[in-house]
Amino acid sequence: MSLNALSTATAGLAATQAAINVVSQNVANAGTAGYVKRTLSTVSTGPNNSGVAAGQITRNFDAAALSQLRLETSGAAYTSTKAGIATQLDALYGTPGTASSLDGTLNTFTESLQELSANPTSAPARTTVLGDASALASQINSAANTVQTLRTGIESQLGTDTNAASALLTSIASLNTKIQNTSDSASLADLQDQRDQAVTSLSSYMDITTTAQRDGTVSVLTQSGVTLVDRGSAASLSFDGRGTLNANSTYSSNPNQRSVGTITATLPGGGQIDLGEPGVLRSGSLAAEFELRDQTLPQAQRQLDDLAAGLATALTNKQVTATQGTGNSATIDLTGLQAGNTLTIPASANSTGRNIILVASNSASTSITASQTADANALVAKIQLPLNPAQISTALSALDPTLSVSGTGASITITSSSTAANPPQVAATASITVPTSTDPTSGYPQLALFVDGNGNSLYTGSLDGGSKLTGLAQRLAVNSNVSANTAVLTATSATDSTASAARAQGLFTALTSTQQTFSSASGVGGVSAPYSATVAGFAQDIIATQGAASANATAIDATQQTALSTAQARFSSAAGVNIDQEMSNLIALQTAYGANARVLTAARDMLNQLLQI
Repeated sequence: MSLNALSTATAGLAATQAAINVVSQNVANAGTAGYVKRTLSTVSTGPNNSGVAAGQITRNFDAAALSQLRLETSGAAYTSTKAGIATQLDALYGTPGTASSLDGTLNTFTESLQELSANPTSAPARTTVLGDASALASQINSAANTVQTLRTGIESQLGTDTNAASALLTSIASLNTKIQNTSDSASLADLQDQRDQAVTSLSSYMDITTTAQRDGTVSVLTQSGVTLVDRGSAASLSFDGRGTLNANSTYSSNPNQRSVGTITATLPGGGQIDLGEPGVLRSGSLAAEFELRDQTLPQAQRQLDDLAAGLATALTNKQVTATQGTGNSATIDLTGLQAGNTLTIPASANSTGRNIILVASNSASTSITASQTADANALVAKIQLPLNPAQISTALSALDPTLSVSGTGASITITSSSTAANPPQVAATASITVPTSTDPTSGYPQLALFVDGNGNSLYTGSLDGGSKLTGLAQRLAVNSNVSANTAVLTATSATDSTASAARAQGLFTALTSTQQTFSSASGVGGVSAPYSATVAGFAQDIIATQGAASANATAIDATQQTALSTAQARFSSAAGVNIDQEMSNLIALQTAYGANARVLTAARDMLNQLLQI
């Protein structure tokens, strides 16, 4: 037996022992989260490849499957976060049709009005009306407060998640440095496992992608292209939370106008990027939280604000329609127009193809945007009170040069000078608040039953000093002047308190039969145009909209969770430890170990025989 055979057997034993150690490590870590199966390569040594040696320990996994796993992890965190809030929003309004639901409470109130109109002399019936009205206002208050509580909770969660994501970025950069400086393949595999697990955990917070570098490190970027980790350097994330949020708390790219927190990524070079800006983060729990805080929940607030405004104005406002005049003109009487009341020229009645809305204001400094009106796509201008036809003409012609205004005082005539072959026929409507105060005798038969609880003030939709619509759902209250004298609910006239069914019946009709215009920003009926419905119908539509949104979010989340499970299974099939396969490998290695051991045993026996000669 040659010495080469001994050398080969010895090397074989060492290589086999190393391979057995790797198999043992795989089996021991079969249930360890983030552990990737290892294999040991062998290399030929000696003359004519007569020997063998243990090579590098490598991790077995499918890179494409790992990338897909991170994508689905990010998507699952996004959908589950949204589905959780959508379910809570849906629960706010109760089960449709039940007495305790939002529409049920409104129906109870309108039914009490109907009963009062049938028995106007009944004092208990009047008291019931006020009690039901107060219950309705309280339910709207409570729902709106809960919406802001959810926003505040998300604001807090954003801070927590930001700190966790920032710690993961630091960990990834630190592991990059260690990997770069490690030559031992076993230790290297452990570090790579830790890094992959950190990157996968990070993907639950935000949508990321990784780029492998030649030195073994990885760079981490958001899908929008923001570099968060570059080798051993990581961006630090900070969140400037604002504590308790309210209906006026909004995001703005201008830090001086922003009243909610945002995530600032400070890059190693000192530069800063606002990750809270729309479109920077597109998936993960952080993206979902920003979307919920800045879009979904503010829209829910707007729905409740619109409902509160609808309740108030349905009982106080009158709709005035322009009458056709000579030529292509129309005349409308704007007598009584108050701050916040509007004059609307529909898209079909002007040459712009968009609704034109003129909003009355008492202040020269008030600025008005389309988002503050019922139609976010409308052309908007301000008309200052007291009314001046020349000023209205200037404001209107700036939006549509073919339109001009003439007249005296509050009665104006709108004329089109369009030279088109088929010019649009001029038309206009105005919504005018009839009462001038919360005094129940003001503006009969209209009644300010629901008012802005801030000072028990009349709600007209005014934008002077800021939108009075924003947060109205939290402030909605029953007029204390009506509570103090319930007889006004059935008064025959402003000066005659004799009980009559007319006023109560009028209030009932205004809420259940008269069409109101609700804003496109509420998202009910679509977001491209204002939505017309009765107040009672709008309440039902809010519940239906939130119910559909919750069901849709839950269904999407279920689908995404299935996709995540599939991605996890696919990755595990390549990277996970298969005990049966490892046992089979172990048997083969034991056989090889035994063969090498027999060679050495034979060599020992030969040497013993030689020594005995």
